[in-house]
Amino acid sequence: MLTNKGKYGLKAMMFLAQRSEGASVPGQEIADANHIPKQFLNGILLELRAAGLVRSKKGPGGGYALARCPFAICIGEIVRALDMPIARLACTEAGGDVPCMDCDDPAGCGVRTTMSQVQAAVSGVIDTLTLGELVRSNAGQEPALSDMDLAGTR
Repeated sequence: MLTNKGKYGLKAMMFLAQRSEGASVPGQEIADANHIPKQFLNGILLELRAAGLVRSKKGPGGGYALARCPFAICIGEIVRALDMPIARLACTEAGGDVPCMDCDDPAGCGVRTTMSQVQAAVSGVIDTLTLGELVRSNAGQEPALSDMDLAGTR
């Protein structure tokens, strides 16, 4: 499940993707436009910066901007930077070699099998959908092939 932190992070990234490339936007403007508590947003933006997804600039004309083209940022990168892990069961996370403490038969566990399928389906979507595509679909537009080619994602 996506937490508020993940949801707000996606909203902030979409907001930045809609700005002119390289244009810095003050954190307060992002918070106000998306109804995000400013202090909460500050922490989110710090995590996104640490993940290399946004850059920041101090002083006059400062603020936040995307670190890369929105068509080169997968939604999965944003979600994982803020809401790790996607799978909430230890037995379905990276490698899946840690069975649950209460499980007698990890190989035959229906919960593990189902949650592994859920994780694969979610990852399949968020790891192929780019921020640029999300912004375009939100605006009711199909992504332009040239935009996808520029990002090297298709």
